Amino acid sequence: MTDKHAIPTDPQALAEAVAAAMWSRDRAAQALGMRIEAVGPGTATLSMKVRGDMVNGHHICHGGLIFSLADTAFAYACNAYNRNTVASGCNIDFVAPGKEGDTLTAEAVERSASGRTGVYDITVRDSAGKTVALFRGKSYRIAGEVIAGLDAEKA
Repeated sequence: MTDKHAIPTDPQALAEAVAAAMWSRDRAAQALGMRIEAVGPGTATLSMKVRGDMVNGHHICHGGLIFSLADTAFAYACNAYNRNTVASGCNIDFVAPGKEGDTLTAEAVERSASGRTGVYDITVRDSAGKTVALFRGKSYRIAGEVIAGLDAEKA
């Protein structure tokens, strides 16, 4: 599904417009209380407060929810060029627990983009800046644009 909007030509403005279009349809991220802190060409930073319903039997943030935060930052970073892009693979290493009441921040950075594929590193940190998880995502560009109307030759 695409939205019809004027397409910005400035890379930063394009990344912001793409993020706004994606966010309008991203019910999962909204339901988890995620917030977009920043986006740019090949980058995104999202945050999520760990609620009581997000902790597991050890009373720490469920790993799947940390993964979801990292995966969402990855999605916003790799779609920032307005080319529909999905994950082709990813992995995560949990290095410290997320705690109830803390705000986790996931920062995604593009490491490589060539042809239809890309590699992105996402670091999830707690409010004190301590690394909670390290996520690496591999992306694959598919047909279409996030915001309809972009000429593929200009991308």
